[in-house]
Amino acid sequence: MAGLSDLCASVRGLRDSVRAGQSELLRGWRPCLKRAPFVADAANLAAYISFRRQDLRELQDRLAELGLSSLGRCEAHVLATLDAVLINLDALLGGPPQLAELEKLAGRIRQGNRRLQLRARELLGPVPRHHRGRIMVTLPTEAASDRHLVRDLIKCGMSIARINCAHDDEAAWTKMVGRVRAAATAVGQPCRILMDLAGPKLRTGEMAMQPAVVHLKPKRDAAGDLVMPAYVMLDAGTAGDAAQALPDRYPCLPVPADWLQRLKSGDAIELVDVRGRKRALHVVERAGEARVMAGAADTVWLAAGVELHHVVGHGKSKQRHAAIVGPLASRPGSLTVHVGDLFLLARVQAPGLQAFPAWGAEPYAGHIPCAQPEVLDYLRPGERVFIDDGRIAARIERLDGAGAWLRVTRASSKGDKIRSAKGLNFPDSDLGLSPLMDKDLRDLDFVARQADLVGYSFVQSAADMDLLAAELTARGAAGMGRVAKIETRKAVANLPEIIVHGAGAAPFGLMIARGDLAMEVGWERMAEIQEEILWLAEAARVPVVWATQVLEGLIKTHLPSRAEMTDAAMSERAECVMLNKGPFVLDAMAMLDDIVRRMRGHQRKKTARLRALHW
Repeated sequence: MAGLSDLCASVRGLRDSVRAGQSELLRGWRPCLKRAPFVADAANLAAYISFRRQDLRELQDRLAELGLSSLGRCEAHVLATLDAVLINLDALLGGPPQLAELEKLAGRIRQGNRRLQLRARELLGPVPRHHRGRIMVTLPTEAASDRHLVRDLIKCGMSIARINCAHDDEAAWTKMVGRVRAAATAVGQPCRILMDLAGPKLRTGEMAMQPAVVHLKPKRDAAGDLVMPAYVMLDAGTAGDAAQALPDRYPCLPVPADWLQRLKSGDAIELVDVRGRKRALHVVERAGEARVMAGAADTVWLAAGVELHHVVGHGKSKQRHAAIVGPLASRPGSLTVHVGDLFLLARVQAPGLQAFPAWGAEPYAGHIPCAQPEVLDYLRPGERVFIDDGRIAARIERLDGAGAWLRVTRASSKGDKIRSAKGLNFPDSDLGLSPLMDKDLRDLDFVARQADLVGYSFVQSAADMDLLAAELTARGAAGMGRVAKIETRKAVANLPEIIVHGAGAAPFGLMIARGDLAMEVGWERMAEIQEEILWLAEAARVPVVWATQVLEGLIKTHLPSRAEMTDAAMSERAECVMLNKGPFVLDAMAMLDDIVRRMRGHQRKKTARLRALHW
């Protein structure tokens, strides 16, 4: 009995400590709580933060051994759960039964769970008919012109259409918005529109253009025998201009139209390539009036100015008709780096260049500009830099007037290429950048008029939320719903204040942007951090969007991985799941809905649902 009394005293002391911490937090938050519906939610969030500032693992074990709540699922109703545990402990100690009080507490617990559902509906809209969860889908450019695509997405369960303001323009966005509104009306299913501000996305600048060369390389087996020729498209439609990349898998060579008209299936085309090798192409088939497909059985290097000779006939009747390959479009180069290489992330916006070994004694790879050079002023030696979604890692060795000198610490054994417009992450650096750039402010004019929700990229503090609120108010959209994308270490550290300032002003939600966030907190901590975000959001009764590469393999290649399926199952605990654009997104939506339906029979948030199993 003494042990039980000590346990009861521990829980009572915990409850008193939680209430004291709650009061202290609420005093600081009170000026931000401008929306009356959020006041009770903020109080529960304050209680949860105070509750989780203590290590409760031993207490949890002792409560579970007595068949009582282990406090592990109290996010949405902290004090009600603690009070219910205390009443049950008092009863075990011989105190009078308090059934009426327990019923009241049960009602408060149910209300806490319902409030999250209400907040999700307020921000994200209802769950579509015949579906188990909300799905947000990023619209591709084609959505501006393809009404069938948007209608199919809504029919398959898209409840929120996401427009990424980093792509396309206002003309395309206007068409997308119109397509979504019209399709939602036609289908009879509400679909909200979220427009995602680009924010200060840090990227590499431009690389120098490389001479345009077409490299044809046929496939051979281990014995060197030909397996498949290399194909090229001879195109008279681009003969007057530099040939651009075609929307198919084959490179393109611009040639004169009259010469192209002579070609027939099976004809030979002789040439000397840019390396001085005699080579031949063979006409495979015509691909329209202005295009002919040809194949090469040997490796061929082609460039503008190479002579092509169409060979007709044999022996003395043999004729050769010459044509010159027209101009080819140059392509941006790349900077190849290996582990141990030093390269310069430059301030000057001159195109980047690959270095040559003779340029220095140490392995200097070259330089590439930083598209936002002002961030270099915030960097310090020793800090880490991740490039291209973490594929390449480096550490800042020194800084000078030229920029940041980076030493490569991770790259593939054969080296990796750094190309133009690749993402840069500085997880150890406090960059001091505003989340609203000039472009974002211009885009916000459109968003405030046309969208239902605004996605806020790279938010890091309460002040950032206040900045967005002020800009929306200035545009007559003070009540517009907003979704803060959590994608930096600083945002995670400031998450309670971000929630209070966001939800205290308007309908509010969080997006776990796991791509950049993984770069910031480290791959090994990503699972832990996303759990903590889910817990804190549930305590604040704030809906969460689970984002980044959900079922990405299925969407892009029609083949999901086992890890993707597990990740999709975990997404059930969020109020909405975001899928990226891709050719098989409709299949991914159907699979995700099936996964969510199954998982919600087993689990709600962290609580296991014990439906009957059939073994």
